[in-house]
Amino acid sequence: MSRIAIPTVESATGATADVYAQIKRLPGGAVPNLLAALGHLAPASLAAVLAAEGALASGSLSKKDIETIKVLVSEQTGCDYCAAAHHLLGKMAGLSADSLDAIRAGQATGEAKRDALVRFVLILQNTRGTISESEFAAIRAVGYTDTQLAEISLAIALTIYTNTFNRINDTDVDFPPVP
Repeated sequence: MSRIAIPTVESATGATADVYAQIKRLPGGAVPNLLAALGHLAPASLAAVLAAEGALASGSLSKKDIETIKVLVSEQTGCDYCAAAHHLLGKMAGLSADSLDAIRAGQATGEAKRDALVRFVLILQNTRGTISESEFAAIRAVGYTDTQLAEISLAIALTIYTNTFNRINDTDVDFPPVP
């Protein structure tokens, strides 16, 4: 059970109601528990996250790449909420169940470019300091552009934000569990 009590979405007013209305216009039309909690507690922060998510979605990374990053980071940080959400979103983006399982485990999917992305994100998550020239060259060699490297950074940052909040709140998972 979530640690922070959140009023019903229908009872929201002011900035919280405004950000919930923005979410309801998205595909699906529902306000997931994570967004309900953030909207209640920090509507301006949630609005900023939604704007950043919109910028990421309109960028040059594919939906599969974005969900690869988000599934992997969520698994690495131990966020069951985001792992479940991004597993579902990964399927919707076209990632196979086998690929999602491999990504979660940090293993090869059989797609060279995706595997390079998984390796790169793991290195960023599990090392300190500036990455090596060879790792930078490796991610560029498979075709990721400088712009996409910036977008990879944004995807990681957004995921860590939601992962961290969910771990604090123990947000009730309202997505199908990860198999």
